[in-house]
Amino acid sequence: MLSIGIVTVSDRAAAGLYPDAGGPAVAAWLRRVVVSPWRPVTRLVADERVRIEAVLRDLADGEGCGLIITTGGTGPAPRDVTPEATVAVCDRLLPGFGELMRRESLRVVPTAILSRQTAGIRGRSLIVNLPGKPAAIADCLGAVMPAIPDCLDLIGAGRLDTDPAQCRAYRPD
Repeated sequence: MLSIGIVTVSDRAAAGLYPDAGGPAVAAWLRRVVVSPWRPVTRLVADERVRIEAVLRDLADGEGCGLIITTGGTGPAPRDVTPEATVAVCDRLLPGFGELMRRESLRVVPTAILSRQTAGIRGRSLIVNLPGKPAAIADCLGAVMPAIPDCLDLIGAGRLDTDPAQCRAYRPD
């Protein structure tokens, strides 16, 4: 069974000022699309690079998550440091993920060009950064999910089977 890390990066949600919407949106999307057995490992962390790096290392190295999906902290604001944390912990980057996610998001909102999401590999873990808004999460995951199972297989992370018809079709309410 593949363990999937789901990391919400948000100062306000981490402080309890409002409920986490990003992490549950990622989990709901995965439950709809992933047909093989998987186990979520969730984390909520403030927009602090050192803490984000520590969570990503723990999920990859300690929890053995083959796939780690972050949501939030990908914009241009000074505290948006998720991409920097991801780059710092990865052995190799996969820039095509960010390029495709931005392209898909630009079809919906012109400000998607401001998003800095990326992806990379740490050992046997694929880390993918997503924006924090639930609708953007669905758009971005739908775009890159067709490549994720092959990537996981190539890096020895484990098996992930999806329903291809659901990848782009699913949008949250």
